[in-house]
Amino acid sequence: MRTPKFIYFDLGNVLLYFDHQLAARQIAEVADISPEQVWQTLFERDLLARFERGELSREQFHSEFCTATGTCGDFDRLEFAASHIFGMNYSMLPIVSKLEDAGYRLGILSNTCASHWNYVLARYRALFPHAFEVLALSYEIGAAKPDAKIYHAAAKLAGVQPNEIFYCDDIQANVDGALSAGFDAVLYTTTPALVDELHARGVRFNY
Repeated sequence: MRTPKFIYFDLGNVLLYFDHQLAARQIAEVADISPEQVWQTLFERDLLARFERGELSREQFHSEFCTATGTCGDFDRLEFAASHIFGMNYSMLPIVSKLEDAGYRLGILSNTCASHWNYVLARYRALFPHAFEVLALSYEIGAAKPDAKIYHAAAKLAGVQPNEIFYCDDIQANVDGALSAGFDAVLYTTTPALVDELHARGVRFNY
């Protein structure tokens, strides 16, 4: 295992916790439909995945949701309901801070949409985006993990070779996609386990 020149973190369930079931309930309340209908529209019809791949603008996403559900809630209230689902993984804050202090280059590699990212920037401005040099976001790149395209784009954005990148993600398929693209990647389980993985690769920071 080589010492990485660049470290990428996934956003959801690594840096921030999130709850799609909560989103479904909150959207359902605004739209006056059932959470089950919201879930089917967002996930079984692939609507959220298309939004995260950048195939839809915020306005187009809203329009397609309204058409699919036969209802049309207020745009801002629906967007907030869909996005007010994140909570900080506080155990990761000192990791990011100490890596930054030690001079390591850091980035975020995430499947996310414009609405969620705007919410994160507004709510967690003490951390995002300034702690991260590179933002490899699916909706901007036009591809989502585990598609090889997003990993190649992330390496290009970081300006290093794929095998010089360390990456952690909470979903095994995304880890496997990163490994296939040449990254050194591990599954996030706990923050102490992640620290052990970093130390094993010669990453030295005050933690």
